Amino acid sequence: MKKVNHIKKAAWLIFIVLFIIAVILTTQAYMRFQHEVQSVRERLLTGSQVIETASGPIEYADVWDGYPVLVVHGAGGGYDQGLILSEILLNGDFRVIPPSRFGFLRTPLPANASPAAQADAFADLLDELNVSEVAVVGISAGGPSSLEFALRHPDRISSMVLVSAVVHKEEPMDFRDKIVHYVIFKSDFIFWLITKYFESDLISFFGVTQEVQAKLTPEEKYWLSDVFIPSMHPISQRQPGMINDRINSTLLDYPLDQITVPTLVVYARDDTLVNPSHSQYATRNIPDAKVITLESGGHILMGQHEMVRSEIVKFLEQHTQSEK
Repeated sequence: MKKVNHIKKAAWLIFIVLFIIAVILTTQAYMRFQHEVQSVRERLLTGSQVIETASGPIEYADVWDGYPVLVVHGAGGGYDQGLILSEILLNGDFRVIPPSRFGFLRTPLPANASPAAQADAFADLLDELNVSEVAVVGISAGGPSSLEFALRHPDRISSMVLVSAVVHKEEPMDFRDKIVHYVIFKSDFIFWLITKYFESDLISFFGVTQEVQAKLTPEEKYWLSDVFIPSMHPISQRQPGMINDRINSTLLDYPLDQITVPTLVVYARDDTLVNPSHSQYATRNIPDAKVITLESGGHILMGQHEMVRSEIVKFLEQHTQSEK
């Protein structure tokens, strides 16, 4: 009996020690999280401005010089993701205007947050900036509002590039989707922990397979780990927009054959986040659309950035005209 009691006491003591260690480690992690995310919040406030438009307040950045390009970010983004991807997809010869879409960062989610309303808000933003015509680069979940802009404001767009873009209707959220959007993406701390300790799995979730990850150069690994993924913090300030995107994706039905703007479609066959069927559908239905089909690279076109940038810049320069 005494031996059993000693075993129970020892087991209880081990449990207490492990619990204390877990509390200490969690506390240390939380303090590190608070420091990092606070730095991100401060950076976000200095990199953009909010302007009042006929569609309400819109956050945006306005950088570089040249012909204006409206860069429409995807899920998990905001104006900052637009800037980061502009550095990858464009060179410095364009004026880049990346807004935060509805529900992302400091652009509020209005009662009508449809892609059509978002497209009209883009037009209102351009009015405030005295920009009459732009090229549009729509990335991932930025695809629907880019398409709507081409359909609703054809006189204000000179060319359009769709990169790994959402184009056609998606299935409603299942249980897994709801856990991701309503739990993980709502908690800055949970998402931060995932980025720190399950980064490879997170990158796979965002459409870059393990096979592609294994072939990344040190520079590409740095870009993913230290530039792209950190740009999604704080995730809670982007969650309303992501939910809105996901809900709207179940309603998409566009007359793509009515798009008259020159269009370039870029995607990778191994994209596991946005099914390649979206880009293939756009290529088939948008009149005279050009397409760049990559065999690998995933959703973010890893390993292909230099080639893709060259093709996109060439396409934009070919179709841009002097701003009206």
